Amino acid sequence: MQSEQKKRVMIVDDEPNIIMSLDFLIKKAGYELFIARNGTEAMDLLKNEIPDLIILDIMMPDIDGYEVCQFVKSSEAHQHVKVVFLSAKSKPSDIEKGLSLGADKYVTKPFSTRHLMKEVNNLLI
Repeated sequence: MQSEQKKRVMIVDDEPNIIMSLDFLIKKAGYELFIARNGTEAMDLLKNEIPDLIILDIMMPDIDGYEVCQFVKSSEAHQHVKVVFLSAKSKPSDIEKGLSLGADKYVTKPFSTRHLMKEVNNLLI
């Protein structure tokens, strides 16, 4: 019997504490993990990697999460990739913008790690 390939998750966030806690949870859940600490790193990683899901911050110092999401959703190779925005931008207009760009879920900071992992697991089924 062939073993199922691990699902691949990419975290894009410039906050070390968030990366650290998500790193632990994603690996504990059995997923393969990629980390980008800003939008530029994310775009570079996406040239060679196709994750199954991206947990994406919006406010980053260089390329923002909206732009990364637009790239993912407009790229033929990445169209199937699920995007979960994880952002402190919590106004209804911010959430609406994120979802209109193709995000599958929008989770606001501060966030419950249990809730976030539930969303991730549901999207990767």
